[in-house]
Amino acid sequence: MQASSVEIRKVNKFYGPFHALKDVDLNILPGKVTCLIGPSGSGKSTLLRCVNFLEEYDSGEVRIDGQLIGYDAPGKKMSGRKLREMRRSIGMVFQQFNLWPHMTALENVAEGLIRVRGLPKAEAQERASAALTKVGLADKMQNHPSRLSGGQQQRVAIARAIAMEPRLMLFDEPTSALDPELVGEVLNVMKTLASEGMTMVVVTHEMGFAAHVADQVAFMEKGELVGCDTPSRILHQPDDPRIQSFLRTYHERNSF
Repeated sequence: MQASSVEIRKVNKFYGPFHALKDVDLNILPGKVTCLIGPSGSGKSTLLRCVNFLEEYDSGEVRIDGQLIGYDAPGKKMSGRKLREMRRSIGMVFQQFNLWPHMTALENVAEGLIRVRGLPKAEAQERASAALTKVGLADKMQNHPSRLSGGQQQRVAIARAIAMEPRLMLFDEPTSALDPELVGEVLNVMKTLASEGMTMVVVTHEMGFAAHVADQVAFMEKGELVGCDTPSRILHQPDDPRIQSFLRTYHERNSF
């Protein structure tokens, strides 16, 4: 399936008087990986959720493959049916795994294919099996979430998203709920998706992933997009003192 492009233009988001996103402009090219980094509370997850309209933005535009998302025209909200149709081409992986505890890994992945795509059960399970195999869980298909590690559960969540054959994948801190020893297995799956040309937008504190996998890194602080450039420029040669300060604090705690 062809990868998607995303254009974010002058997007603003308010929570009451709080200005969460401030005139954010960002281009996301098809088949490329964009990492959103910055301090907690800087607006990264809010921006990500605006891309698939889980958060309504108050002004500006978000376009996927040239089509305005969330609105038919500025100020005219899109119907729920049309929005659901648009979201079919967008996969999203959250911090929490959100798996059905009473279903096996295979059933968790197949459920959306049956309910959303309308596939027959046998076809849905075949696609679910292929997705689980892709994320390295061929031997865990009949396990319930309680019998999976956190890393395995997150990989099931990724399989659930990619089984829908999205053109765009959004990751919101997908490793933040994992123990450190489980982070690598999830990042390796994401690296594989990146190598296959999937358009990905990743909110992350994993600077190593941003440095070695991303095509561009966007730094946010206090709702503003402070800088966006290659990983080398943002992570190793930043001009802005806000980025320098963030990275200095990061380096004091970690190394990459």
